Amino acid sequence: MNRIFEMNATAPTPGSSATRREGPDLPAPVSGERHDIDSFGGRLTYWAASPEASTSEPPMLLIHSINAAGSAYEMKPIYEHYARSRPVYAIELPGFGHSSRAKRQYTIRMMTDAIHSVVGEIQKAHGDTPIDAIALSLSSEFLGRAAAETPKAFRSVALVSPTGFDRRQLRWVKGSRAIPWLHAFFENPLWSEGVFGLLTKKSVIAWFLRKTFGSPNIDRGLLDYDYLTTHQPGAQHAPYYFVTGYLFSQDVLRLYQDLKMPAWLSHGVRGDFVDYANKSTVEGRPNWTVTVFQTGAMPHFEIPDEFLRSYDEFLARVARSAA
Repeated sequence: MNRIFEMNATAPTPGSSATRREGPDLPAPVSGERHDIDSFGGRLTYWAASPEASTSEPPMLLIHSINAAGSAYEMKPIYEHYARSRPVYAIELPGFGHSSRAKRQYTIRMMTDAIHSVVGEIQKAHGDTPIDAIALSLSSEFLGRAAAETPKAFRSVALVSPTGFDRRQLRWVKGSRAIPWLHAFFENPLWSEGVFGLLTKKSVIAWFLRKTFGSPNIDRGLLDYDYLTTHQPGAQHAPYYFVTGYLFSQDVLRLYQDLKMPAWLSHGVRGDFVDYANKSTVEGRPNWTVTVFQTGAMPHFEIPDEFLRSYDEFLARVARSAA
């Protein structure tokens, strides 16, 4: 089931005992049309835009990161740029943005299947043309898994500041890094919302963004939107699964290494997200391109022109190899 809304529409969040408080209106994170589909994880929202003139460029799917304030706004500079030249789609993963934030278990499988669901919707609109997909941070793991499971659906994958290449990622067992007792602590109804409220004060969000950017020069629009999205009903549920390890894969490095389609890894050198010790496991492989920016973990906000130029160069090589 697919429902299209005007770009500034705001849908209600499913109610539960933990998701009834009201929050400020959450505007559209990007331009274009809003689509809601039914999925295993509840209502799943994605945004779509395309140029007025016809184009032969394949569709592009953008996937935001996972954190307390994850939303499609994190991919806005990339989305708005490519919307002028090709069909673009931006998913809001279960528990984030305009998608359902109900109190339920949020898992690696749920996030991966959400990507599969939106890829299926894209294929309904564009046929079986393989797509280009780009993901930020932890969502690179979900994209990598989705691409490994359905490789014919993806022409290329791009991983921006991906998790999974740090020194810890030397294990090959399946499963997550879940810490059940810690999750139970955070979701205690006596303080679940209160703790999340403290962690999502605007000053605290700004502090986390400074650590992400590795600089005091954060994006103000991103800060403002992060505050709004963290103050929606049920906003704490998916982030609590994130901070307690449920969404981190133990076998992701193997998944990355097994990818056969062209893959672009890009990352910065500042801030808290600079451990890519195991990128050497893919560096030098013929299907992998690695780009290092002199930025923090969100180079598309800091140096959009340079970032987009590098991504365009990668995509041009992909197109030539497919010709």
